[in-house]
Amino acid sequence: MTQARQYHQIDGMFAMQHGELRDPVVAYESWGTLNEQRDNAILLFTGLSPSAHAASSALDTSSGWWEQMIGPDRPVDTSRFFLICVNSLGSCFGSTGPASIDPNTGEPYRLTFPVLTLEDIARAGQVVVESLGIQQLHCVVGASMGGMTALCHAILYPDASTGLVCISSAARALPYTIALRSVQREIIRSDPTWLNGAYDADKEPSVGMRLARKLGMLTYRSPKEFELRFGRELIGEERQIGDTFGIDFEVESYLEAHAQKFVGTFDANCYLYLSRAMDLFDIADYGGSLTTGFRRIGATRVMVIGVETDILFPIEQQRELAAGLDNGSRDVRLHAVDSLQGHDAFLVDMDRFRPLLCEFFNPDDPDADCRE
Repeated sequence: MTQARQYHQIDGMFAMQHGELRDPVVAYESWGTLNEQRDNAILLFTGLSPSAHAASSALDTSSGWWEQMIGPDRPVDTSRFFLICVNSLGSCFGSTGPASIDPNTGEPYRLTFPVLTLEDIARAGQVVVESLGIQQLHCVVGASMGGMTALCHAILYPDASTGLVCISSAARALPYTIALRSVQREIIRSDPTWLNGAYDADKEPSVGMRLARKLGMLTYRSPKEFELRFGRELIGEERQIGDTFGIDFEVESYLEAHAQKFVGTFDANCYLYLSRAMDLFDIADYGGSLTTGFRRIGATRVMVIGVETDILFPIEQQRELAAGLDNGSRDVRLHAVDSLQGHDAFLVDMDRFRPLLCEFFNPDDPDADCRE
């Protein structure tokens, strides 16, 4: 039986920026049909923790992480486009990563996995594209870490795509976000059960992952949303457990629920590698400045979307991206979304994002159904 998740094995040695992998695998899913000209393909890169399951399909009817954006009569209309979403190299949802078995030793890579960069993820994604016989992409899309990877892809392969969509992303990480992710990684590594990365798969550093996720949730949403959504509301007496320093407020309960949901679903070492890959990326590495790095991008149509309340990838970084990409001949559109939901808005505030993506992918159809 055909599965929604597909796998492309890269035969031989795959060169990374800081090492190499033998016969790595890249997991991906696809929707729609590649046309005869093979020019209707869209490549989608994910954020840090999602799998390649961006939307449901006949082969996997479960909802994907971007369900409302992908499908017939949706912004990425799969009756017109062929969408490919890759699971990042270094992740734990089918692609080769620190949790995978090293064919040279028969043991998990763990910390012997090479230092991971977004360049490695972008190259692995391009290998999948080429394996499908696609020479020209209609667009490359990404949000959060995926947006940085999309930028990286556009630099490495300037002729590969005419379109580029970057959502809640950046040309490079700010010191503040580097510091936040550094603390998250230290929390995980400080868990006694992390064992310098040598934990068993069924004995992961759950306390470290739970606390790192809580800190992450504080950066994914906005203070204003927390104020309006939770205020100082206390949990009900029936949920009190008598712990002097336990959960008293609804906002604490919210963080705990999300943390518990995350534990056991993502490998800790993969989290560490992907988190650091975001910090290492810098467009200025391509020529010595952001200006020279932006010049390497070949896309002619670009959309940059940011959220006014995003503290992880602030709106100022989206303005920097749009200004850097606007070379006078490129069609660059910047949208500042007024959403309370911060960095996570691209995942949850679909009413604000749908019309923007719909307009970009359907510029000649002002009455497209996906605008609603």
